[in-house]
Amino acid sequence: MNNDVMIGTWAWGSGYNGSRMIFGNSCDEETLKNTFEKAVELGFLKWDTAAVYGMGSCEKLLGSFIRGREDIFISTKYFPNKKFRSGELEKSFAGSMERLGVKSADLFWIHTPNNLCENLNDAVPLIKDGRIKSIGISNVSMTDIRNAVEFLGRHGLKLGAVQNHFSLLRNDQQPIIDYCIQNDITYYAYMVLEQGALAGRYNSEHHFPAFSMRNFSFPKSKFRKIEGLLGMMKETADKYGIDRSQIPILWAIAKGAVPIVGITKPSYAEKLSDALKIRLSAEETDRLTEEARKTGIRQQGSWEPQ
Repeated sequence: MNNDVMIGTWAWGSGYNGSRMIFGNSCDEETLKNTFEKAVELGFLKWDTAAVYGMGSCEKLLGSFIRGREDIFISTKYFPNKKFRSGELEKSFAGSMERLGVKSADLFWIHTPNNLCENLNDAVPLIKDGRIKSIGISNVSMTDIRNAVEFLGRHGLKLGAVQNHFSLLRNDQQPIIDYCIQNDITYYAYMVLEQGALAGRYNSEHHFPAFSMRNFSFPKSKFRKIEGLLGMMKETADKYGIDRSQIPILWAIAKGAVPIVGITKPSYAEKLSDALKIRLSAEETDRLTEEARKTGIRQQGSWEPQ
């Protein structure tokens, strides 16, 4: 199993909060099946999804691909309401397991910190009976993390993972990453490619589909601001003979994170596999960090806390 990254499926789903709405395009199911098989062949066995990705369609599709396999590490999430309702977490968990066709989650996330300790309390029985093998929290502050660690500790349990937005254009997570490393909590970084803005395939002239959420969050004006960064990424990628899209992933790894990387084509899995043989030097990492700082951009999703 390749533990450097986890493969994400947000771009797979259909319908509300799915691939067309968020990314501006749809994915062919046969291509996704081939992508899954190629990725698994290359050793990518850790897969991340969520109940709200395509409102269950991502989980259902991933479930159809993993059926009969016991080597796939499954990570999925519950998105809590602002108003706490006891029993909702277990209900969401059960729905996710049904769609995925499994009985337990290797990693189960509370997707936002809404009523965090109340939702963790509802998760405790599922952790203790083995339905949740490891519990994680997402879109959280340092205070949220410390509260979760303390709460779970009182039940004799451990926080397994933290998942936050972290990228060259959202580089404010190092204190949290360092805390996680010191306390044996895995830190997962999502949106390391900023939904494709840092993939090198788009720029101010060739930008995102007009009617997509990522176009609204990353318009032409922002692409003009990152031209220098995209150029440095290409220079670094050319040095190692890898695709430019892989540089932000290697940067996040160098910072101590486990990136969640969305892939929708077999070739993307191959590019990722090739890149993970490389490690950026401290000097290269620092140069990219400084160039990203110069852009003045701090990306934030509409769903994220400040």
